[in-house]
Amino acid sequence: MDTNTLQAFLAVAESGSFSKAADHLFLTQSAVSKRVALLEEQLGSKLFDRIGRSISMTEAGSALLPRARDILLQLDDAKRAINNLSGGDITGTLSLAASHHISLHRLPGFLRQFSEECPQVELDLRFEESEVAYEGVLKGDLELALITLSPEPDPNIHSEIIWDDLLMYVVAEDHPLANKHEVELAELTDFNAILPGSNTFTRSLVEQLFDNHELNLNVTMSTNYLDTIRMMVSIGLGWSLLPESLIGKGLKVLNVVDSEPVHRNLGIIFHRNRTLSNAAAYLVDILKYAGKDDVTKR
Repeated sequence: MDTNTLQAFLAVAESGSFSKAADHLFLTQSAVSKRVALLEEQLGSKLFDRIGRSISMTEAGSALLPRARDILLQLDDAKRAINNLSGGDITGTLSLAASHHISLHRLPGFLRQFSEECPQVELDLRFEESEVAYEGVLKGDLELALITLSPEPDPNIHSEIIWDDLLMYVVAEDHPLANKHEVELAELTDFNAILPGSNTFTRSLVEQLFDNHELNLNVTMSTNYLDTIRMMVSIGLGWSLLPESLIGKGLKVLNVVDSEPVHRNLGIIFHRNRTLSNAAAYLVDILKYAGKDDVTKR
């Protein structure tokens, strides 16, 4: 058993396809099949059932999956720990994901600072939905992620709050509610809501708020791009909750008198069992300092 066979097994298990696993690993499908077959031979157990063009993991495969992830994570961790001992200039590759909102409205200045102070680090930066980036860190594919933090984090995830994002109720300037001095939550349910997708951390915050008031949301459109939501609200398609940083011309903030303030935490996450590279630790320090500075300004 070696890392190549385990990586091939993981790629097939996570993609559900030998061809997709081959693309991911930049190998031929035949090479991936041979590595999985070798692993099956070494373990004396079949890891996948192949029926026609579909595959499914066997009981042995399901048992191996979390252990294979842990083995590869521990090996990567050992390499980073050894590399960190070298000291000197901060080098290497930093695999980082950031949500679309953070990438556009929070991160650019910090990435510029990091690149100027750590010019020898190669950034592997991906723009992902918070939930996708979260899974990437949990599985060990990403070292860090800057996302909307989960209200119910996995115990293996360490999170640091960097920004407190206050969400405001907004409508278009010509919306029927725009000229009301005060609005109640129940009134919002009579109008179309435009919110992030039902599987997002932000949507769960809003749904929980309305559930607490025993009210049903009338969501007619969903997109995970807040800038798109801002546009749709501004042309009168519905109301939404948006960060203060996105509120500008064409939007009216509602005074919802029976709603507690709606906050979502934006921050950085990494796996608790993973030793951060020097590059990752440096970026975390930059962001944590920024978070403290943000608190002192409020």
